[in-house]
Amino acid sequence: MSEPRRFRDRADDSLLTLLGEVPELVRNLVVAEVDAAKKWVAKTAKDGGWGALWMIAALFVLFWSIPAFGAFLIAGLSSWWPVWASALFVFGLALVIAIVLALLGVLRFRRLAKRETPVQSIAQDVREVRDEL
Repeated sequence: MSEPRRFRDRADDSLLTLLGEVPELVRNLVVAEVDAAKKWVAKTAKDGGWGALWMIAALFVLFWSIPAFGAFLIAGLSSWWPVWASALFVFGLALVIAIVLALLGVLRFRRLAKRETPVQSIAQDVREVRDEL
């Protein structure tokens, strides 16, 4: 284990000596801050990468669990209906859910298209300023 760095007593140093060391101290401070920022970015990127990997793994499992749930529904409904009717019902249900989700997405995109962009806002401000002059 390394011994902590000892600081020398600067009580007897002149003002010019202390002022002469300011650029080196500032440089050391900037280098230390940049190194700390690099370490932070590296650690954050590593944690973010692992987090993204776990999310992808969860989505992969979810992707394959949906057909398994569909098979479960078909098997359960086949005790009351014929297998073909159960499969047709589950397919129709999935189709209705997909259509509803797609409509929700389209409505969200329409809302996005109606929103004023910052460029349009700036252009409106410029027009108003020109009209005032």
